[in-house]
This record gives sequence, structure tokens and C-alpha cells, in this order.
Amino acid sequence: MAHSTDSSSSSSKSHDGTRMYNPYEQLNGPAQYLYSLPTSPEFLFDEEAMRKGRTWSENLCSCSGAGYVLGGISGALKGSVDGLKSSEAGETIKLRTARVLNRGGHTARKFGNSVALIGMFYAGFESMLKGCRDTDDEWNTVGAGFGTGALYRAAGGPRSAVIGGALGAFAAGLYVVGKQMLKKYVPLE
Repeated sequence: MAHSTDSSSSSSKSHDGTRMYNPYEQLNGPAQYLYSLPTSPEFLFDEEAMRKGRTWSENLCSCSGAGYVLGGISGALKGSVDGLKSSEAGETIKLRTARVLNRGGHTARKFGNSVALIGMFYAGFESMLKGCRDTDDEWNTVGAGFGTGALYRAAGGPRSAVIGGALGAFAAGLYVVGKQMLKKYVPLE
């Protein structure tokens, strides 16, 4: 051993009189002073602290990410049920398990991607309407639902786009009404 230390003494001195570095030397105080982290949110600029709500990029990531997770879970469940239903008599448990996993994973990817795309469209339209109208209200939600449905179904032609837009606006309207009813009848504060 090049440097031997005496465990009974508080100072770490080597045989030649120099002191060795001890990274834990300053940690003798109470533990609550080690991790005194702020509890309020920290912002780089004052403009960020004054803004209410999420930015368009935060909204985009949140909606598309939540859509992918929810679509993936529902797709995995549907695919697994379809895999169980399509099993044939005389199959081994290994083959049935592989069928359920393959069908569940394939359907989960398809559903996850589709719902994430819808979430991305919705977040883009909502942020665009919020910026154009310079207000954040329920009409932005309904308008974003219409735009999302119309854009998602636009490849099927104008009629399909209008029907998709109407269904999107209806779904967004149900969301707004449900949110207001939840706020009214279930006080969370």
C-alpha cells in the first residue's frame, strides 16, 4: 500500500506528511442541509415564469406521447385478444403464446402510431388557434378537433374530410363538456 491511513484519527495524513483528499470530509453536518433543493419551479427567463400553460412544443410532445402510450396499450389488448381467438385446436402453449405476443405487438404499433399522429395534429392545430386568436378557450379545443379529424381523413376525399372534421369537433366538444362537468361536480381543491 502506498498510503496507509489510520482509521482512528480524523485527519488523513500519509507517511510523508501530506494530507490525502477526502471527499466526505465536509459531510459531517445534518443530512437535511445536504439536499436543500428549491421547491418552486425554476425558469431561465422571466417571460417563462409569467406564461400560463404549456408551450407549443411541450403540448406537441405531451399529446403525441400520451397518444402513443394509450394507443399502444389499447392495441396490445386488442391484438392479444385477437391472437387468443385465432388459436387452433391442437396447438402447443408455446405456439399460442407466440401468436398472442406477435399479434399484440403488431397491433400495438399500428394503434400507437395512429393515435400519436392524431395527438400531433391536435396539438399543432390547438397551438395554431391559440396563437391566431390570442386566447385560450374551449373554442380552440373544438376547432382543433375539427382540424384534426379533417386532416386525418383528408386522403379519403373532401366528403371524408368533412365527416372526419365533424366527428373530431364532436369528440372535442364531448371532452370540453366532460371537463366542465368534472370541474363542477368533483371539486379537486
